[in-house]
Amino acid sequence: MKNAKRTPSDTIYQEAIAALFPGDNTCTIERVNNGLINTSYKITRTGHSGSIFLQLINQHVFKKPEQVQDNYMQLWNYKVVQAKDLSLPAPVYFHEQKSLFIDAAENYWRAFTFIGNAKTLNVPENAEQAMATAKTFGQLTASLAKFDITRLHIVIPHFHDLTFRYNQFTHARSMAAPERLQKAKDQVDSLQRRSGYKDFYERIIHSPDFPKRVMHHDAKIANVLFDKTSGKVICAVDFDTVMPGYFYSDLGDMIRSMACSEDENSTAFDQIYIRKDFYTAIVNGYLDVMREQLTELEKKTIHYAGLAMVYMQALRFLTDYLSGDYYYKISYPEQNFDRAQNQLILLKNLEAFLKSEYNFTLLNND
Repeated sequence: MKNAKRTPSDTIYQEAIAALFPGDNTCTIERVNNGLINTSYKITRTGHSGSIFLQLINQHVFKKPEQVQDNYMQLWNYKVVQAKDLSLPAPVYFHEQKSLFIDAAENYWRAFTFIGNAKTLNVPENAEQAMATAKTFGQLTASLAKFDITRLHIVIPHFHDLTFRYNQFTHARSMAAPERLQKAKDQVDSLQRRSGYKDFYERIIHSPDFPKRVMHHDAKIANVLFDKTSGKVICAVDFDTVMPGYFYSDLGDMIRSMACSEDENSTAFDQIYIRKDFYTAIVNGYLDVMREQLTELEKKTIHYAGLAMVYMQALRFLTDYLSGDYYYKISYPEQNFDRAQNQLILLKNLEAFLKSEYNFTLLNND
């Protein structure tokens, strides 16, 4: 094997490559740095056209990697037979036609056909890209409308469960160090006043007007491949968190990550605002492909999506700050406090924006 960027830890891929190419497995290996969780490589076999995208599943995040892969293969098999219009990365099989390989060190590997001439974006450059992203994730859910969601594993329990996140916040508040609780008092009070978002979520989970569907649960533009030449969407990627979920999850995540003028790590708090053209593009793009799928009550409360996901993320950042920063990586001591402040400002601005532009108000807030 040839690898211009090899490091000592990189040699763990050798068993997986041998399982992909029994016999002659001479190839070039390049590390692909396009994800925050899993470790990925581009494998190009000498004398063969095309490349393979080889990925090591992070078992610290995904405790049962076989379930992650089984979820993907369920979607892939459904696509092959019943949803041929859905674009998904094609799996590549190891020996004995297995889609998952476990090496001697109990590392879990999977592989896909490498998609060339593709690029990813961390943020949308314009509203058109935001709309294309919204259509992509909407099409994923729409194409899988008849898929039996009970076949999917819950790979991260309570991931977008707003009651669970609120209860975590309440517990963290009760256990927080006094100095942190005092510093975060205004944030704590503001989030508590908005507990009605959690109450609305509890109405959703008990109502037939809000059915569960297949949701990506990490719907952001960085998980969409764009063609470098045409600029058009190729497909969505990174299906590790695909699970049954509610309408607000993917749409809300896209609003949170793409409609805001600043990302969640920004401390330029006075520059945080909702970009109207981006918000409109995201909602309209999603509705273009999901309108017939959504119930009348879902469409009536469509603007709850962004509110729910921004509120949830504010809760999570502040929970982590109050708990001593055990979950999110930080680069300075007050970063989770600042992240929570960022999301709370975004939430307040989104509330004002929705009231002004759509006359949509779910709660009476400060």
